[in-house]
Amino acid sequence: MQLIDGGVCAAKGFRAGGIHCGIRKNKEKKDLAMYVCETRCAAAAMHTQNLVKGAPNTVTAEHLQDGYAQAMICNSGIANTCAADGIEKAKAMCELAGEALGVDPQDVVVASTGVIGPSIDLGPIQNGMASLVADLSVDGNTRAAQAIMTTDTHEKQAAVEFELDGKICRLGGMAKGSGMIMPNMATMLCFLTTDAAISPQMLQAALRETVCDTFNMVSVDGDTSTNDMVSLLASGLAGNRQITCQDQDYAVFKDALFTVLRVLSKAIAKDGEGATKLIECNVQGAYDRESARKIAKSVINSSLLKAAVFGADANWGRVLCAIGYAGAQVDVRRVDVAFASAAGSVDVCKNGAGIPVDEAFATRVLSEDEIQINIRLGDGDAAATAWGCDLTYDYVKINGDYRS
Repeated sequence: MQLIDGGVCAAKGFRAGGIHCGIRKNKEKKDLAMYVCETRCAAAAMHTQNLVKGAPNTVTAEHLQDGYAQAMICNSGIANTCAADGIEKAKAMCELAGEALGVDPQDVVVASTGVIGPSIDLGPIQNGMASLVADLSVDGNTRAAQAIMTTDTHEKQAAVEFELDGKICRLGGMAKGSGMIMPNMATMLCFLTTDAAISPQMLQAALRETVCDTFNMVSVDGDTSTNDMVSLLASGLAGNRQITCQDQDYAVFKDALFTVLRVLSKAIAKDGEGATKLIECNVQGAYDRESARKIAKSVINSSLLKAAVFGADANWGRVLCAIGYAGAQVDVRRVDVAFASAAGSVDVCKNGAGIPVDEAFATRVLSEDEIQINIRLGDGDAAATAWGCDLTYDYVKINGDYRS
């Protein structure tokens, strides 16, 4: 397993691109992304659990019922959510993309991100379609990744190379997400491609299982977006024997997928709106996997803990507090807590009680830009990791004038 460059273009058969078509006022920001494969692909997707869903989610779910797709189109700036004509507009985007690419509109994944409520104007998309298709290339992954951003400060991409059945395979992706993030299924938006040969059923199973320990363990602000979506297209062009059951090749493929999604998950958490620090909470010794997940998510979701990390305050009591209301089975009298970073590690709690702490050293540990909160329980052997970020003044400022 080796990390490589290329994002959604790392896999064989895919071209991508991104342009500014005029949806967003700022002409310096790209607002329309696309990628296409030279062949029809096995496809899988997961969508938001919010009852208020973006129209593109509904349309994409319909299109992927047969387990296949060939292209993706996504705009930023307008979410196409809670608009009376949302479904109509999402389907029209697929038709515009399909016609321009020469593929069946039913084989197009569609997504949108941005302000909730307004009806999306198809004029800029229609007028920009020729330019977008002309922009598609085997090295257009970064332009596509930039075009799906909203309040993100940089694009988020990852890709890996691995071997299946003696064939070199690649899997890559791009994601966007900075605010309104507590996925409960995926993330704000994530698009993945691979050239491995795998059936739609196994592709969906791998995506579902891997998301549980990656995107589902990310939270920036506790808000589950209306437009969360992760989609995965598999071209099969690597030439490996098709994966049709949960065998050893399936395990290797799932490991590759986990590697990419873990990189993207951490990138999203670190780029949280206004964030200055990435928080990684590692839980060990939990009663079961579900308890470990609940505790890790509860800690990184705590506004008080997030504020303490921003201020480099080793207020470990806030960690214990979050463990206590996590709704998990835990013996709080056996909890150990340590803070760690590139500056070192400091134990702050043993057996659920405070211990002497060098506060000056603890402050140095918490002043780094990546912080680990390591929790050891005495209840079992299950473990989980969650990612979040600190809570800063800028988070309120960004969301106070988001529409402007």
